[in-house]
Amino acid sequence: MSSTDLPPSKLGTKEHWDDVYSHELANFAEIGDEGEVWFGEDSVEKMVDWALDNVSTDPAPYILEVGAGNGNLLFALCEAGYAPEKMCGVDYSADAVKLAQAIGRSKASSAAAESEGHEELPALAKADKITFAACDFLQEEVPRLEGMEGMEGQEFGPAVWNLVLDKGTFDAIALAGKDESGRAIADRYPARIGRVVKPGGMFLITSCNFTEDELRARFATSDTGLFFQ
Repeated sequence: MSSTDLPPSKLGTKEHWDDVYSHELANFAEIGDEGEVWFGEDSVEKMVDWALDNVSTDPAPYILEVGAGNGNLLFALCEAGYAPEKMCGVDYSADAVKLAQAIGRSKASSAAAESEGHEELPALAKADKITFAACDFLQEEVPRLEGMEGMEGQEFGPAVWNLVLDKGTFDAIALAGKDESGRAIADRYPARIGRVVKPGGMFLITSCNFTEDELRARFATSDTGLFFQ
């Protein structure tokens, strides 16, 4: 399936997601509601389980989520034992970033309070150490985390992430329609993913609009440099 086979939808527009996260940010500030878990908790659990089976926590990998929304996947990875200071979630909605940051602070504060008197802090006590940043992934470079510049043997380029995650982001981009030149906007996405995955690193994607074979055809190409295990 080509992304052009999917009719454009409001789900593929920045305006829609800005509106969604503006409301969810207000709700979190008012009643503490963290917002919707896109694709559900089961999807988050499956992605975390896959990561634990395939990506070691020691040494701690650099993890990037594209289209992080409210950050629920990265918080789950933090709770599973991955180093929060080496995680980054990017989203083109500024309010999504503000929401994820606010949730991170709340989780860290709650975890620290609950563990008062214990010698060891729970993993989520450092949830506020996860970096969330506003970034239009199709056009802008992903911000770097502290320590990346000094990685031994690593050239100063964008391919620095050991694990790159997509939980429905490609699905949304595939509904964005075409650019001014008539090219499907989603056609630019796989190559951008290929640019940020470190050699030997992994890309994990969850989709409800595309089959495994369709994702293989999209992402495992000479343009991306990615291949399926």
